[in-house]
Amino acid sequence: MADPSTSMLRRVMSPCIGICKLDQKSGFCIGCKRTIEEIGRWAMLDDPARQAVIDQLPGRKL
Repeated sequence: MADPSTSMLRRVMSPCIGICKLDQKSGFCIGCKRTIEEIGRWAMLDDPARQAVIDQLPGRKL
């Protein structure tokens, strides 16, 4: 029998760090660099879509 702790699916976690303010120029959150649309849709996104957002964050400039 498989170990339940290793067979459970893990969700891609939110990049939110609790600094929730949008940068006026870029439109990105200064804490997590997501757009307001990405933040609003996050709970409805599946893991591949969440990962696609996460993958874009390092290249975003405020």
